[in-house]
Amino acid sequence: MRNVGKNRKSNRKKDGKKEENAGRIRNTRTKDSGAKLIFDNHILCAQFLRGYTDVDLLKDVQAEDIEDITERFLWMWQEGRDSDSVKKIRLKGIPGVETLYLIVLIEHQSKVDHDMPFRMLRYIVQVLTDYAQEQEKKKKGITKTKGFRYPPILPVVFYDGPGKWTAETSFRKKVYLNEILGEYIPDFQCLVVPLSQYSPQELVEKGDELSLFMLIDQLRSAEDFHKIGELPEEYLETLRLQSPESVLELLGKILSVLLLRMNVPKEEVEEFTDRIERRDFTVLFENFEAYDVQETRRISRAEGKAEFLIEILEDIGPVPEEVKTRILSERDPEQLKKWRRAAVKAESVEQFVENMKTEKPLE
Repeated sequence: MRNVGKNRKSNRKKDGKKEENAGRIRNTRTKDSGAKLIFDNHILCAQFLRGYTDVDLLKDVQAEDIEDITERFLWMWQEGRDSDSVKKIRLKGIPGVETLYLIVLIEHQSKVDHDMPFRMLRYIVQVLTDYAQEQEKKKKGITKTKGFRYPPILPVVFYDGPGKWTAETSFRKKVYLNEILGEYIPDFQCLVVPLSQYSPQELVEKGDELSLFMLIDQLRSAEDFHKIGELPEEYLETLRLQSPESVLELLGKILSVLLLRMNVPKEEVEEFTDRIERRDFTVLFENFEAYDVQETRRISRAEGKAEFLIEILEDIGPVPEEVKTRILSERDPEQLKKWRRAAVKAESVEQFVENMKTEKPLE
């Protein structure tokens, strides 16, 4: 009997572990997962809706007005796409309309996704289908009545990649003959919120916790991390005093991922996270030995290839200083490889330079 009890207890532990693992973010892409964590926190999600979407009826949304229903649409996720979020937002003071649905698709790639309107359309159709089924369970036949209406949906794309969002945001404009058949083609506009549109000063002026997360999201390297230390002390002090514990915990997690990616020693990262959660923001002003070993090696290899390329060119003629500077500043190994092949085939430095200008103009 004791063995049976132990086995049952062991099985319960295994089952619990499975459930715990199932609830974790499966996306292996750090940027996606970080943004997903932000939108999973309803305090930060409410701040996003109030301060970053410029939609008047969302100006008073609070964390308690938000319900996450993403799990209903797990089956739609593709590999690496589990950063998407679907929320129900309770609206106040609008007669006849109690709920707005929010779809947030997160993009961080350097190249924008030109199929975004269609991806969003699939979500919209599934959200409305889910809503109709829910209403039918409450009252059979309700969706076939004259007065039945579907809820509004706000389709948002949060883009934290570099540069501007250049893809089409209207589904209708992605369809052939839209000028002729326009009114017969489904249409909606994605609300794109590009992180790059906000300067550090603009984010600081917002003064909410989300602004600090966005400032951190703009960091791209170990050098950038030290910009946090340049933030106004009064801004960080306000956040230190007013931030809920759940937000501080999330802040620690996201910063720890960033620091580990920069090869900061694990013990330093753990100390850093602990101090953030204890509201000790002075750690943000301290210097970290955040040497990125992999980046240093990559740069060294690129410099070696660039110097070798210059040696090849010098065998066929004098190399202008501006050409040397351009070659030595290149860090893309594939580009250096293309130039090396071109240098081997070139009959003169001038011929190589002309080819170089055509392929990748000198700056």
